[in-house]
Amino acid sequence: MLWRRRRARAGARARHAAERTTDYIDGRLPLSEGGGLLRKAFPDHWSFLLGEIALYSFVVLLLTGVWLTLFFHPSMTEVVYHGSYTPLAGVRMSAAYESTLDISFDVRGGLLIRQMHHWAALVFLAAIGVHLLRIFFTGAFRRPREVNWLIGVTLFLLALAEGFAGYSLPDDLLSGTGLRIAQGIMLSIPVVGTYVSFFAFGGEFPGEEIIPRLYALHILLLPGLLLALVTVHLILVFYLKHTQWAGRGRTERNAVGKPMVPQFAASSGGLFFMVFGVLTLLSGVAQTNPIWAYGPYRADVVSTGSQPDWYVGFLEGSLRLVPPWETTVAGHTLMWNVLLPAVVLPGVLFAVLYAYPFAERWVTGDREEHHLCDRPRDHPVRTGLGVAAISCYGVLLAAGGNDIIAYAFSISVNALTWVFRISFLVLPLLAFMVTRRVCRALREADQERLTEGEETGELRQTLAGGYEERHEPLDEERRYVLRSYGLRGEEEREPSAEELER
Repeated sequence: MLWRRRRARAGARARHAAERTTDYIDGRLPLSEGGGLLRKAFPDHWSFLLGEIALYSFVVLLLTGVWLTLFFHPSMTEVVYHGSYTPLAGVRMSAAYESTLDISFDVRGGLLIRQMHHWAALVFLAAIGVHLLRIFFTGAFRRPREVNWLIGVTLFLLALAEGFAGYSLPDDLLSGTGLRIAQGIMLSIPVVGTYVSFFAFGGEFPGEEIIPRLYALHILLLPGLLLALVTVHLILVFYLKHTQWAGRGRTERNAVGKPMVPQFAASSGGLFFMVFGVLTLLSGVAQTNPIWAYGPYRADVVSTGSQPDWYVGFLEGSLRLVPPWETTVAGHTLMWNVLLPAVVLPGVLFAVLYAYPFAERWVTGDREEHHLCDRPRDHPVRTGLGVAAISCYGVLLAAGGNDIIAYAFSISVNALTWVFRISFLVLPLLAFMVTRRVCRALREADQERLTEGEETGELRQTLAGGYEERHEPLDEERRYVLRSYGLRGEEEREPSAEELER
Protein backbone atom coordinates (compact mmCIF):
# COMPACT_ATOMS: atom_id res chain seq x y z
CA MET A 1 0.00 0.00 0.00
CA LEU A 2 2.85 2.39 0.83
CA TRP A 3 4.49 2.03 -2.58
CA ARG A 4 1.13 2.65 -4.26
CA ARG A 5 0.68 5.92 -2.36
CA ARG A 6 4.22 6.95 -3.22
CA ARG A 7 3.61 6.16 -6.90
CA ALA A 8 0.35 8.16 -6.85
CA ARG A 9 2.11 11.16 -5.24
CA ALA A 10 4.94 10.91 -7.80
CA GLY A 11 2.40 10.81 -10.63
CA ALA A 12 0.59 13.85 -9.24
CA ARG A 13 3.88 15.78 -8.98
CA ALA A 14 4.76 14.82 -12.58
CA ARG A 15 1.35 15.97 -13.85
CA HIS A 16 1.64 19.22 -11.92
CA ALA A 17 5.12 19.84 -13.32
CA ALA A 18 3.92 19.08 -16.84
CA GLU A 19 0.97 21.48 -16.44
CA ARG A 20 3.23 24.26 -15.18
CA THR A 21 5.69 23.67 -18.03
CA THR A 22 2.89 23.69 -20.59
CA ASP A 23 1.42 26.91 -19.15
CA TYR A 24 4.87 28.50 -19.16
CA ILE A 25 5.52 27.62 -22.81
CA ASP A 26 1.96 28.41 -23.90
CA GLY A 27 2.28 31.90 -22.44
CA ARG A 28 5.26 32.60 -24.69
CA LEU A 29 4.69 30.37 -27.77
CA PRO A 30 1.48 29.30 -29.62
CA LEU A 31 1.62 25.79 -28.13
CA SER A 32 -2.14 25.27 -27.76
CA GLU A 33 -2.75 26.40 -31.34
CA GLY A 34 -0.03 24.00 -32.49
CA GLY A 35 -1.83 21.14 -30.81
CA GLY A 36 -4.72 21.64 -33.22
CA LEU A 37 -2.33 21.48 -36.16
CA LEU A 38 -1.06 18.12 -34.95
CA ARG A 39 -4.56 16.70 -35.48
CA LYS A 40 -5.02 18.30 -38.91
CA ALA A 41 -6.44 15.83 -41.44
CA PHE A 42 -4.51 14.94 -44.58
CA PRO A 43 -6.49 13.15 -47.34
CA ASP A 44 -4.98 9.85 -48.41
CA HIS A 45 -4.41 9.22 -52.13
CA TRP A 46 -1.36 8.11 -54.10
CA SER A 47 -1.39 11.23 -56.30
CA PHE A 48 -0.85 13.42 -53.23
CA LEU A 49 2.53 11.74 -52.63
CA LEU A 50 4.09 13.46 -55.65
CA GLY A 51 4.61 16.69 -53.74
CA GLU A 52 6.12 14.77 -50.83
CA ILE A 53 8.56 13.02 -53.18
CA ALA A 54 9.67 16.44 -54.44
CA LEU A 55 10.08 17.67 -50.86
CA TYR A 56 12.15 14.69 -49.73
CA SER A 57 14.30 14.79 -52.86
CA PHE A 58 15.01 18.40 -51.96
CA VAL A 59 16.04 17.29 -48.46
CA VAL A 60 18.46 14.76 -49.97
CA LEU A 61 19.80 17.51 -52.24
CA LEU A 62 20.49 19.75 -49.24
CA LEU A 63 22.20 16.99 -47.26
CA THR A 64 24.42 15.78 -50.08
CA GLY A 65 25.08 19.33 -51.28
CA VAL A 66 26.42 20.39 -47.88
CA TRP A 67 28.77 17.40 -47.94
CA LEU A 68 30.02 18.18 -51.45
CA THR A 69 30.83 21.80 -50.58
CA LEU A 70 33.51 20.51 -48.19
CA PHE A 71 35.54 19.10 -51.10
CA PHE A 72 34.66 21.12 -54.21
CA HIS A 73 36.86 24.05 -55.28
CA PRO A 74 34.91 26.55 -57.44
CA SER A 75 37.92 27.93 -59.29
CA MET A 76 38.90 28.13 -62.96
CA THR A 77 42.58 28.38 -62.13
CA GLU A 78 44.54 26.06 -64.42
CA VAL A 79 46.24 23.10 -62.70
CA VAL A 80 47.89 19.84 -63.77
CA TYR A 81 46.10 16.69 -62.68
CA HIS A 82 48.06 14.12 -60.63
CA GLY A 83 45.19 12.16 -59.08
CA SER A 84 44.13 8.53 -59.12
CA TYR A 85 42.47 8.56 -62.55
CA THR A 86 45.53 7.75 -64.65
CA PRO A 87 44.02 8.38 -68.15
CA LEU A 88 43.98 12.11 -67.29
CA ALA A 89 47.35 12.19 -65.50
CA GLY A 90 49.38 15.24 -66.51
CA VAL A 91 46.43 16.90 -68.31
CA ARG A 92 45.85 20.62 -67.74
CA MET A 93 42.42 21.42 -66.35
CA SER A 94 40.60 23.82 -64.06
CA ALA A 95 40.70 23.40 -60.28
CA ALA A 96 36.92 22.84 -60.37
CA TYR A 97 37.26 19.85 -62.67
CA GLU A 98 40.21 18.50 -60.67
CA SER A 99 38.29 18.67 -57.40
CA THR A 100 35.33 16.88 -59.01
CA LEU A 101 37.68 14.08 -60.10
CA ASP A 102 39.11 13.94 -56.57
CA ILE A 103 35.60 13.63 -55.13
CA SER A 104 34.85 10.81 -57.56
CA PHE A 105 38.07 8.79 -57.11
CA ASP A 106 40.02 9.91 -54.03
CA VAL A 107 37.38 10.84 -51.40
CA ARG A 108 35.88 7.84 -49.63
CA GLY A 109 32.23 7.55 -50.70
CA GLY A 110 32.60 10.65 -52.85
CA LEU A 111 31.29 9.15 -56.08
CA LEU A 112 28.23 7.74 -54.31
CA ILE A 113 27.38 11.11 -52.73
CA ARG A 114 27.97 12.99 -55.98
CA GLN A 115 25.70 10.65 -57.89
CA MET A 116 23.07 10.83 -55.12
CA HIS A 117 23.13 14.60 -55.51
CA HIS A 118 22.68 14.33 -59.27
CA TRP A 119 19.94 11.70 -59.10
CA ALA A 120 18.11 13.68 -56.40
CA ALA A 121 18.16 16.73 -58.68
CA LEU A 122 16.65 14.72 -61.54
CA VAL A 123 13.93 13.24 -59.31
CA PHE A 124 13.28 16.62 -57.67
CA LEU A 125 12.52 18.31 -60.96
CA ALA A 126 10.53 15.33 -62.26
CA ALA A 127 8.41 15.23 -59.09
CA ILE A 128 7.71 18.98 -59.28
CA GLY A 129 6.72 18.66 -62.93
CA VAL A 130 4.37 15.72 -62.38
CA HIS A 131 2.99 17.36 -59.23
CA LEU A 132 2.14 20.49 -61.25
CA LEU A 133 0.44 18.29 -63.85
CA ARG A 134 -1.63 16.62 -61.13
CA ILE A 135 -2.70 20.02 -59.81
CA PHE A 136 -3.52 21.23 -63.33
CA PHE A 137 -5.58 18.23 -64.43
CA THR A 138 -7.54 18.07 -61.14
CA GLY A 139 -8.23 21.82 -61.02
CA ALA A 140 -6.45 22.25 -57.68
CA PHE A 141 -5.11 25.63 -58.86
CA ARG A 142 -8.52 27.31 -58.61
CA ARG A 143 -9.72 29.61 -55.85
CA PRO A 144 -8.46 29.83 -53.14
CA ARG A 145 -5.16 28.23 -54.26
CA GLU A 146 -4.08 30.57 -57.05
CA VAL A 147 -1.15 31.89 -54.99
CA ASN A 148 0.06 28.38 -54.24
CA TRP A 149 -0.04 27.61 -57.99
CA LEU A 150 2.11 30.69 -58.66
CA ILE A 151 4.54 29.55 -55.96
CA GLY A 152 4.70 26.06 -57.50
CA VAL A 153 5.46 27.41 -60.97
CA THR A 154 8.15 29.68 -59.47
CA LEU A 155 9.64 26.70 -57.64
CA PHE A 156 9.83 24.81 -60.93
CA LEU A 157 11.53 27.76 -62.62
CA LEU A 158 14.06 28.17 -59.80
CA ALA A 159 14.69 24.41 -59.77
CA LEU A 160 15.51 24.56 -63.49
CA ALA A 161 18.00 27.36 -62.86
CA GLU A 162 19.45 25.53 -59.86
CA GLY A 163 19.85 22.32 -61.86
CA PHE A 164 21.59 24.07 -64.73
CA ALA A 165 23.95 25.89 -62.34
CA GLY A 166 24.92 22.65 -60.58
CA TYR A 167 25.24 20.79 -63.88
CA SER A 168 27.76 23.43 -65.08
CA LEU A 169 30.01 23.49 -62.01
CA PRO A 170 32.32 20.49 -62.80
CA ASP A 171 33.69 22.37 -65.87
CA ASP A 172 33.88 19.18 -67.93
CA LEU A 173 33.48 19.12 -71.70
CA LEU A 174 29.74 18.37 -71.57
CA SER A 175 28.83 21.11 -69.08
CA GLY A 176 31.16 23.55 -70.84
CA THR A 177 29.27 22.91 -74.08
CA GLY A 178 26.08 23.78 -72.23
CA LEU A 179 27.63 27.03 -71.01
CA ARG A 180 28.65 27.83 -74.57
CA ILE A 181 25.04 27.38 -75.68
CA ALA A 182 23.90 29.56 -72.77
CA GLN A 183 26.28 32.29 -73.90
CA GLY A 184 24.86 32.08 -77.42
CA ILE A 185 21.37 32.50 -75.98
CA MET A 186 22.50 35.60 -74.08
CA LEU A 187 24.04 37.07 -77.24
CA SER A 188 20.77 36.56 -79.14
CA ILE A 189 18.96 39.09 -76.94
CA PRO A 190 18.64 42.28 -79.00
CA VAL A 191 20.77 45.30 -78.04
CA VAL A 192 21.70 44.18 -74.50
CA GLY A 193 22.85 40.62 -75.29
CA THR A 194 26.57 41.39 -75.36
CA TYR A 195 26.35 43.27 -72.08
CA VAL A 196 24.48 40.37 -70.43
CA SER A 197 27.16 37.93 -71.63
CA PHE A 198 30.03 40.12 -70.41
CA PHE A 199 28.37 40.54 -67.03
CA ALA A 200 27.71 36.80 -66.59
CA PHE A 201 31.13 35.57 -67.72
CA GLY A 202 33.20 38.49 -66.48
CA GLY A 203 34.57 39.19 -69.97
CA GLU A 204 35.01 37.12 -73.10
CA PHE A 205 33.85 33.50 -73.00
CA PRO A 206 34.76 31.43 -71.07
CA GLY A 207 36.42 33.95 -68.73
CA GLU A 208 37.54 33.26 -65.17
CA GLU A 209 34.43 34.18 -63.19
CA ILE A 210 31.55 32.01 -64.40
CA ILE A 211 32.22 28.97 -62.15
CA PRO A 212 32.60 31.00 -58.90
CA ARG A 213 29.46 32.97 -59.77
CA LEU A 214 27.45 29.86 -60.55
CA TYR A 215 28.73 28.30 -57.33
CA ALA A 216 27.45 31.25 -55.29
CA LEU A 217 24.06 30.98 -57.00
CA HIS A 218 23.98 27.21 -56.57
CA ILE A 219 24.77 26.98 -52.86
CA LEU A 220 23.38 30.28 -51.51
CA LEU A 221 20.88 32.34 -53.48
CA LEU A 222 18.83 29.71 -55.32
CA PRO A 223 18.64 27.18 -52.43
CA GLY A 224 17.64 30.00 -50.09
CA LEU A 225 14.83 31.06 -52.41
CA LEU A 226 13.74 27.45 -52.88
CA LEU A 227 13.70 26.80 -49.14
CA ALA A 228 11.73 29.98 -48.47
CA LEU A 229 9.13 29.22 -51.15
CA VAL A 230 8.78 25.59 -50.04
CA THR A 231 8.09 26.86 -46.51
CA VAL A 232 5.46 29.32 -47.72
CA HIS A 233 3.95 26.60 -49.92
CA LEU A 234 3.59 24.20 -46.96
CA ILE A 235 2.13 26.96 -44.76
CA LEU A 236 -0.52 27.65 -47.39
CA VAL A 237 -1.31 23.94 -47.68
CA PHE A 238 -1.92 23.90 -43.91
CA TYR A 239 -3.94 27.10 -43.96
CA LEU A 240 -6.11 26.39 -47.02
CA LYS A 241 -6.40 22.63 -46.24
CA HIS A 242 -5.57 19.90 -48.71
CA THR A 243 -7.74 19.10 -51.71
CA GLN A 244 -9.45 15.71 -51.73
CA TRP A 245 -11.28 13.39 -54.10
CA ALA A 246 -15.04 13.19 -53.92
CA GLY A 247 -16.56 10.51 -51.72
CA ARG A 248 -19.12 9.93 -49.03
CA GLY A 249 -18.56 12.35 -46.18
CA ARG A 250 -16.23 14.55 -48.23
CA THR A 251 -17.52 18.01 -49.07
CA GLU A 252 -16.22 21.43 -50.05
CA ARG A 253 -16.25 22.38 -46.36
CA ASN A 254 -14.21 19.59 -44.72
CA ALA A 255 -11.10 17.46 -45.13
CA VAL A 256 -11.24 13.71 -44.46
CA GLY A 257 -8.03 11.79 -43.97
CA LYS A 258 -5.26 10.80 -41.60
CA PRO A 259 -4.43 13.09 -38.66
CA MET A 260 -0.99 14.62 -38.95
CA VAL A 261 0.21 12.87 -35.77
CA PRO A 262 0.74 9.99 -35.60
CA GLN A 263 -0.66 8.37 -38.78
CA PHE A 264 0.36 10.88 -41.46
CA ALA A 265 3.72 11.61 -39.83
CA ALA A 266 4.53 7.89 -39.71
CA SER A 267 3.57 7.19 -43.34
CA SER A 268 5.27 10.36 -44.59
CA GLY A 269 8.42 9.53 -42.64
CA GLY A 270 8.41 6.08 -44.20
CA LEU A 271 8.13 7.69 -47.63
CA PHE A 272 11.18 9.83 -46.88
CA PHE A 273 13.30 6.77 -46.11
CA MET A 274 11.98 5.06 -49.23
CA VAL A 275 12.98 8.06 -51.38
CA PHE A 276 16.38 8.16 -49.67
CA GLY A 277 16.85 4.43 -50.22
CA VAL A 278 15.81 4.47 -53.88
CA LEU A 279 18.14 7.40 -54.60
CA THR A 280 20.97 5.58 -52.86
CA LEU A 281 20.27 2.42 -54.86
CA LEU A 282 20.18 4.36 -58.13
CA SER A 283 23.44 6.07 -57.24
CA GLY A 284 25.09 2.73 -56.55
CA VAL A 285 23.96 0.83 -59.66
CA ALA A 286 23.08 3.45 -62.31
CA GLN A 287 25.92 5.70 -63.39
CA THR A 288 25.09 9.32 -64.16
CA ASN A 289 27.24 12.19 -65.44
CA PRO A 290 30.64 10.38 -65.73
CA ILE A 291 32.66 13.59 -66.10
CA TRP A 292 35.97 11.66 -66.37
CA ALA A 293 34.78 10.22 -69.69
CA TYR A 294 34.20 13.68 -71.13
CA GLY A 295 37.47 15.30 -70.13
CA PRO A 296 38.08 18.94 -69.13
CA TYR A 297 36.40 21.72 -71.05
CA ARG A 298 38.18 23.31 -73.99
CA ALA A 299 36.57 26.18 -75.89
CA ASP A 300 37.65 24.73 -79.25
CA VAL A 301 36.16 21.25 -78.66
CA VAL A 302 32.55 20.03 -78.58
CA SER A 303 31.68 16.56 -77.33
CA THR A 304 30.00 14.30 -79.88
CA GLY A 305 26.42 13.33 -79.14
CA SER A 306 26.24 15.68 -76.16
CA GLN A 307 22.85 15.69 -74.43
CA PRO A 308 21.77 17.86 -71.49
CA ASP A 309 19.76 16.63 -68.52
CA TRP A 310 16.15 15.93 -69.42
CA TYR A 311 14.70 19.07 -67.84
CA VAL A 312 16.47 21.37 -70.36
CA GLY A 313 16.28 18.88 -73.23
CA PHE A 314 13.23 20.66 -74.68
CA LEU A 315 15.34 23.83 -75.14
CA GLU A 316 17.97 21.80 -76.99
CA GLY A 317 15.25 20.41 -79.26
CA SER A 318 13.71 23.81 -79.95
CA LEU A 319 17.13 25.18 -80.94
CA ARG A 320 17.55 22.35 -83.45
CA LEU A 321 14.12 22.78 -85.04
CA VAL A 322 14.05 26.51 -85.85
CA PRO A 323 15.50 27.28 -89.31
CA PRO A 324 18.54 29.61 -89.52
CA TRP A 325 16.56 32.86 -89.68
CA GLU A 326 18.40 36.15 -89.19
CA THR A 327 17.37 39.79 -89.66
CA THR A 328 19.60 42.87 -89.68
CA VAL A 329 18.02 46.06 -88.33
CA ALA A 330 19.99 49.31 -87.95
CA GLY A 331 23.26 47.42 -87.84
CA HIS A 332 21.99 44.88 -85.27
CA THR A 333 21.54 41.21 -86.21
CA LEU A 334 18.50 39.47 -84.78
CA MET A 335 19.20 35.72 -84.50
CA TRP A 336 15.65 34.36 -84.68
CA ASN A 337 16.92 30.79 -84.73
CA VAL A 338 18.19 31.30 -81.16
CA LEU A 339 15.98 34.09 -79.81
CA LEU A 340 12.66 32.39 -80.61
CA PRO A 341 13.35 28.89 -79.24
CA ALA A 342 15.56 29.78 -76.26
CA VAL A 343 14.17 33.13 -75.05
CA VAL A 344 10.68 33.68 -76.45
CA LEU A 345 9.43 30.08 -76.11
CA PRO A 346 10.37 29.66 -72.39
CA GLY A 347 9.04 33.14 -71.68
CA VAL A 348 5.69 32.33 -73.30
CA LEU A 349 5.58 28.94 -71.55
CA PHE A 350 5.95 30.35 -68.05
CA ALA A 351 3.73 33.35 -68.82
CA VAL A 352 0.94 30.93 -69.77
CA LEU A 353 1.54 28.85 -66.63
CA TYR A 354 1.37 31.93 -64.41
CA ALA A 355 -1.75 33.32 -66.11
CA TYR A 356 -3.76 30.11 -66.60
CA PRO A 357 -5.76 30.07 -63.31
CA PHE A 358 -6.94 33.61 -63.90
CA ALA A 359 -7.59 33.02 -67.61
CA GLU A 360 -9.75 29.96 -66.90
CA ARG A 361 -11.67 31.84 -64.23
CA TRP A 362 -12.31 34.69 -66.68
CA VAL A 363 -13.43 32.36 -69.49
CA THR A 364 -15.67 30.11 -67.36
CA GLY A 365 -16.88 32.76 -64.92
CA ASP A 366 -16.29 30.31 -62.06
CA ARG A 367 -15.40 32.30 -58.94
CA GLU A 368 -16.45 29.73 -56.34
CA GLU A 369 -14.06 28.07 -53.89
CA HIS A 370 -13.11 24.50 -54.79
CA HIS A 371 -11.71 21.92 -52.38
CA LEU A 372 -12.72 18.73 -54.22
CA CYS A 373 -10.49 17.49 -57.04
CA ASP A 374 -11.87 17.43 -60.57
CA ARG A 375 -11.68 14.33 -62.71
CA PRO A 376 -9.83 15.19 -65.93
CA ARG A 377 -12.67 13.68 -68.01
CA ASP A 378 -15.12 16.20 -66.55
CA HIS A 379 -13.18 19.13 -68.08
CA PRO A 380 -12.38 18.06 -71.66
CA VAL A 381 -11.01 21.41 -72.82
CA ARG A 382 -8.60 21.82 -69.92
CA THR A 383 -7.47 18.21 -70.20
CA GLY A 384 -7.04 18.57 -73.96
CA LEU A 385 -4.89 21.66 -73.52
CA GLY A 386 -2.73 19.85 -70.98
CA VAL A 387 -2.22 16.81 -73.22
CA ALA A 388 -1.43 19.10 -76.17
CA ALA A 389 1.24 20.85 -74.09
CA ILE A 390 2.72 17.48 -73.06
CA SER A 391 2.86 16.42 -76.71
CA CYS A 392 4.72 19.66 -77.56
CA TYR A 393 7.22 18.92 -74.82
CA GLY A 394 7.65 15.33 -76.02
CA VAL A 395 8.37 16.44 -79.59
CA LEU A 396 10.95 19.00 -78.44
CA LEU A 397 12.60 16.52 -76.07
CA ALA A 398 12.91 13.92 -78.86
CA ALA A 399 14.18 16.59 -81.27
CA GLY A 400 16.99 17.36 -78.82
CA GLY A 401 18.46 13.98 -79.74
CA ASN A 402 17.73 14.03 -83.46
CA ASP A 403 21.37 13.32 -84.33
CA ILE A 404 21.52 10.27 -82.08
CA ILE A 405 18.14 8.98 -83.34
CA ALA A 406 19.24 9.48 -86.94
CA TYR A 407 22.49 7.61 -86.30
CA ALA A 408 20.82 4.75 -84.43
CA PHE A 409 18.14 4.17 -87.10
CA SER A 410 20.19 5.25 -90.17
CA ILE A 411 17.82 8.11 -90.98
CA SER A 412 18.68 11.43 -92.58
CA VAL A 413 19.06 14.16 -89.94
CA ASN A 414 17.46 16.71 -92.25
CA ALA A 415 14.46 14.48 -92.93
CA LEU A 416 14.06 13.72 -89.22
CA THR A 417 14.24 17.44 -88.40
CA TRP A 418 11.38 18.14 -90.82
CA VAL A 419 9.37 15.32 -89.26
CA PHE A 420 9.81 16.94 -85.85
CA ARG A 421 8.93 20.40 -87.22
CA ILE A 422 5.68 19.15 -88.72
CA SER A 423 4.92 17.09 -85.60
CA PHE A 424 5.41 20.15 -83.39
CA LEU A 425 2.67 21.96 -85.32
CA VAL A 426 0.27 19.09 -86.02
CA LEU A 427 0.58 16.70 -83.06
CA PRO A 428 -0.67 19.13 -80.33
CA LEU A 429 -3.81 19.87 -82.37
CA LEU A 430 -4.51 16.17 -82.89
CA ALA A 431 -3.79 15.46 -79.20
CA PHE A 432 -6.26 18.15 -78.15
CA MET A 433 -9.05 16.88 -80.40
CA VAL A 434 -8.57 13.21 -79.50
CA THR A 435 -8.28 13.92 -75.76
CA ARG A 436 -11.41 16.06 -75.71
CA ARG A 437 -13.36 13.35 -77.52
CA VAL A 438 -12.05 10.62 -75.19
CA CYS A 439 -12.99 12.69 -72.12
CA ARG A 440 -16.52 13.16 -73.40
CA ALA A 441 -16.83 9.46 -74.20
CA LEU A 442 -15.65 8.51 -70.71
CA ARG A 443 -18.15 10.87 -69.12
CA GLU A 444 -20.95 9.42 -71.26
CA ALA A 445 -19.88 5.94 -70.18
CA ASP A 446 -20.10 7.04 -66.53
CA GLN A 447 -23.59 8.42 -67.17
CA GLU A 448 -24.58 5.09 -68.70
CA ARG A 449 -23.24 3.20 -65.69
CA LEU A 450 -25.18 5.44 -63.35
CA THR A 451 -28.48 5.05 -65.19
CA GLU A 452 -28.24 1.43 -66.35
CA GLY A 453 -25.72 -0.12 -63.95
CA GLU A 454 -22.41 -1.89 -64.43
CA GLU A 455 -22.01 -4.28 -67.36
CA THR A 456 -21.65 -7.91 -66.29
CA GLY A 457 -20.67 -9.39 -69.67
CA GLU A 458 -23.61 -11.82 -69.50
CA LEU A 459 -26.04 -11.95 -72.43
CA ARG A 460 -29.55 -13.33 -72.34
CA GLN A 461 -32.10 -13.92 -75.06
CA THR A 462 -35.39 -12.10 -74.89
CA LEU A 463 -38.81 -13.52 -75.76
CA ALA A 464 -38.70 -11.61 -79.04
CA GLY A 465 -35.51 -13.44 -80.05
CA GLY A 466 -33.11 -10.56 -79.42
CA TYR A 467 -30.25 -10.35 -77.00
CA GLU A 468 -29.63 -7.98 -74.11
CA GLU A 469 -26.81 -7.62 -71.59
CA ARG A 470 -27.46 -7.92 -67.92
CA HIS A 471 -26.43 -4.98 -65.74
CA GLU A 472 -25.87 -4.76 -62.01
CA PRO A 473 -26.66 -1.56 -60.12
CA LEU A 474 -23.71 0.39 -58.78
CA ASP A 475 -23.02 0.38 -55.07
CA GLU A 476 -24.00 3.47 -53.11
CA GLU A 477 -20.43 4.76 -52.79
CA ARG A 478 -19.85 4.81 -56.57
CA ARG A 479 -23.27 6.33 -57.19
CA TYR A 480 -22.48 9.05 -54.67
CA VAL A 481 -19.12 9.80 -56.31
CA LEU A 482 -20.62 10.01 -59.80
CA ARG A 483 -23.38 12.31 -58.56
CA SER A 484 -20.70 14.50 -56.95
CA TYR A 485 -19.27 15.10 -60.42
CA GLY A 486 -22.57 16.35 -61.80
CA LEU A 487 -23.97 13.11 -63.24
CA ARG A 488 -27.61 12.20 -62.63
CA GLY A 489 -29.42 8.89 -62.50
CA GLU A 490 -32.48 8.03 -64.58
CA GLU A 491 -34.79 9.25 -61.85
CA GLU A 492 -32.84 12.50 -61.38
CA ARG A 493 -31.85 13.66 -64.84
CA GLU A 494 -33.91 16.17 -66.82
CA PRO A 495 -35.78 14.76 -69.83
CA SER A 496 -34.39 15.46 -73.28
CA ALA A 497 -36.18 17.51 -75.95
CA GLU A 498 -37.23 14.33 -77.79
CA GLU A 499 -38.68 12.84 -74.61
CA LEU A 500 -40.62 16.06 -73.91
CA GLU A 501 -42.08 15.98 -77.45
CA ARG A 502 -43.20 12.39 -76.94
